[in-house]
Amino acid sequence: MALDLYLDTSTIGGYFDEAFEKETRKLWKLQAKGIYRFYTSVIAIDEISRAPEQVKQLFAQTFNNENFILKDSEESERLAMAYLEQKIVSEKFFDDARHVAICTIRRIGHLVSWNFRHLANLNRESGFNAVNLLQGYPTIRILSPEPLIYGHE
Repeated sequence: MALDLYLDTSTIGGYFDEAFEKETRKLWKLQAKGIYRFYTSVIAIDEISRAPEQVKQLFAQTFNNENFILKDSEESERLAMAYLEQKIVSEKFFDDARHVAICTIRRIGHLVSWNFRHLANLNRESGFNAVNLLQGYPTIRILSPEPLIYGHE
């Protein structure tokens, strides 16, 4: 059974980024083998609209079924605001909070990101999870593709 992963925009863009492409492409290969199932959200659609054409094409190919593009909701917006109120991220990075909130609300246990500053680091993950627990939601893992790709070869 495939493990569900929520991909933020940095992971999708990482497919074509020299610093991240090797690991990111391995993640896509594992998804093609059925090891992972990718999800993202309408937040990524907006962010991808400003990306290079090749990233837009990859997004369209990867998320060609609407069931894998999650919508935001009043519930996810409230949770994202709770992250801001606790200063997990600043208002400037509200979309990062929205990614985490949608992933959490939909009970996807892993958010994959190359954004080490605002998402994929231990301090942020701990902060998001503290709010999740206080709000009655499960914890999630926020990690780069690397821990997900090794051990499957």
